Amino acid sequence: MAKGTQYELQERTYQFAVSVRRVLSEEDLPPVCWEDSKQLLRSSGSVGANYIEANDSLSQRDKIYRMRVARKEASESRHWACLLSQTLPASLRDEMATIEDEADQLARILTTIVKKLPPAE
Repeated sequence: MAKGTQYELQERTYQFAVSVRRVLSEEDLPPVCWEDSKQLLRSSGSVGANYIEANDSLSQRDKIYRMRVARKEASESRHWACLLSQTLPASLRDEMATIEDEADQLARILTTIVKKLPPAE
């Protein structure tokens, strides 16, 4: 992966986590959303953290593992965003749908990266 692309995706994963935090802090959430929003906060930040760790890994095996974890966290974020889009106040549903779409795109990108990585020795 080219360095420029690496940093673009790193920034994109960062912006994804920021957008989740902005949406979830916009208004008081009903109690039914509390646990799901906590899970989304965790998984959205973990996408970028694991992506960074993958790019800083010491071995190919660790790189593959971290990329897979980042992909898993993106998929998990999509799941929590989907649940929240069904229970959030109407004023936040469109924004949560955008987050769900971005989580899906990130998961697809990370899946492609994992498939293209050379196998660990």
